[in-house]
Amino acid sequence: MQNTFRKLTLCLVLAAVGAFGQTKPSFEVATIKPAAPLDQAKLVAAMQAGGKLPYGANVDAHRAEYTYLDLKTLVSLAYGVKLYQVSGPDWMATTRFDIIAIMPEGASKDDAPKMLRSLLADRFQLTTHLSSAEHPVLALVVGKGGPKMKASEQAPVAIDETVPLKPGELTTQGPDGPIRMTVNAATGSAVVDMGLKGKMSYKMNAGAKSMQMDFSMTTMGGFADMLTQIFSQLGGGSGRQVVDMTGIKGNYEASLEVSLADLLNMARSAGMDIPGGGPAGGDPGNSGVGVAADPSGGAASMTEAVQSLGLRLESRKAVVEQLIVDHVEKAPTEN
Repeated sequence: MQNTFRKLTLCLVLAAVGAFGQTKPSFEVATIKPAAPLDQAKLVAAMQAGGKLPYGANVDAHRAEYTYLDLKTLVSLAYGVKLYQVSGPDWMATTRFDIIAIMPEGASKDDAPKMLRSLLADRFQLTTHLSSAEHPVLALVVGKGGPKMKASEQAPVAIDETVPLKPGELTTQGPDGPIRMTVNAATGSAVVDMGLKGKMSYKMNAGAKSMQMDFSMTTMGGFADMLTQIFSQLGGGSGRQVVDMTGIKGNYEASLEVSLADLLNMARSAGMDIPGGGPAGGDPGNSGVGVAADPSGGAASMTEAVQSLGLRLESRKAVVEQLIVDHVEKAPTEN
């Protein structure tokens, strides 16, 4: 009898372990609501005070908040891929949601992506598959005469999330880890620290009708990633991937001055509702990136700015891994 009891106990333990291994990681509880329009006053106040941005992903070991994020961005965070790698219906980039979730006891923030993946599958009926195929990309290559960049004397360091935020400093969670930034709305400037990928700062110059961008401690791969982020943001998540094909190693400093008209036209050509003109013409022989529609500003287009560094953006094809959305519902099931 005792031997039978032991066998039964062992079976129950093995069954429990097996069931635990098959359980999808999930939040303890989560609510999903359509996002309200972005409160500009709240955003400005957050920039001045510092802390967590009132939009984006903010995750710790106890709570996960995804605020004012479109479904395409949520999928990219859940699967750890870039926006340009997510292939799905166009509406995924425009329909925004607020998600507040409680982490289960013993979980860490590193568990959040898998839990978000389970949540999207349960509430939006999301199904996906991976596929690798050739896609148009922008290749970052060395131009004639070689690169014209200064080697950095310092190397980037990972962001230490235990270090308290400074006054006016903001934090959010990016697809590659935490991001810290300091934004000065009065001067139209910001500094973005992307950890091991380096730093980028930018400042608006109203007089010159341009934006000054400075990259520091940046690898060529990091520079290509940052350009991809710029194109993706201006293109509503549909901008082409910039791939480093320079073969250049090390960390560098770089500065670009780009026409605001060019940046606005890039956004318009991607369908963003920005008044003041039609879409910019592309440059099919080079990058397909729009050129400045207002030459009176005197600043360079993005293509010309990159060329000033002794680099070029060329239209090419490369094998890119894509996350294909097979099915997704427009509205989540009820909380």
